[in-house]
Amino acid sequence: MQYFEQTLTGLDGSEARFIGYCLDNSPEVDMNRRRPAVLVIPGGGYAMTSDREAEPIAMKFLAAGYQAFVLRYSVAPSRYPVALAEAAEAMRLIRTNAEQWHVQPDQVAVIGFSAGGHLAANLATSAGDDDLAELGYDPDAVRPNALMLAYPVITSGKLAHRGSFEALLGENKDDPAWLEKLSIERHIDAKTPPVFVWHTIPDDCVPVENTFMLIEACKAAGVSVEAHLFPEGGHGLALGTEETAWGGKGNVFPCIQRWPELACAWLGRLFEKE
Repeated sequence: MQYFEQTLTGLDGSEARFIGYCLDNSPEVDMNRRRPAVLVIPGGGYAMTSDREAEPIAMKFLAAGYQAFVLRYSVAPSRYPVALAEAAEAMRLIRTNAEQWHVQPDQVAVIGFSAGGHLAANLATSAGDDDLAELGYDPDAVRPNALMLAYPVITSGKLAHRGSFEALLGENKDDPAWLEKLSIERHIDAKTPPVFVWHTIPDDCVPVENTFMLIEACKAAGVSVEAHLFPEGGHGLALGTEETAWGGKGNVFPCIQRWPELACAWLGRLFEKE
């Protein structure tokens, strides 16, 4: 396995980390093999990036045969669109280096957790297209081929996780135009790739209605969506295991531990069709 890190300099001079875990760099294997890839975007309310939603998630997908990448994007005091530009650059790097990293460039998925889900969806939908174009990116060239979300921040409306938008927008946090621009359910259209999402019903941090809004918007736009709702657990559960639990064993929930298997099965079916 090849492991590497690159520093991405943000629009405001901040530094993000782009980390890769790539298979097939040994003479003992087929050096020409191309694999699908997953870019992992951890959550943290745009105030930090969670360790529990970074490397452990990448290792799950790596073990399932995917090239895995993690983006530790810039957070507050960095403001929008700093993190979006970093996500776009991460996608550009993956596709530009597809041969070196043994990636199938038209089979690159992104998975985002909580506020990282908002960032992933911002990249995958048309929400950030105008801003990316102004920054010199072709939005279609950096759009992922599949969007996976775990307990995502979606709406900026009354059921929003307000802290995420405060950290992302700073002094613009109450500006209706900015909130409209970054309310994901309003920007799902025919360009949005197929979606896989999971959430827990009792989530008391990012209400499950965020996922309901996502599903309804996908349905209205004709975007394929697979959704899994689990009856137990709060927010930020990552893999639902003791390894990724926050606050001790009380946050271990066997019912959600199947989501990586479900996600890989969904990705396999999706990419097999292409």
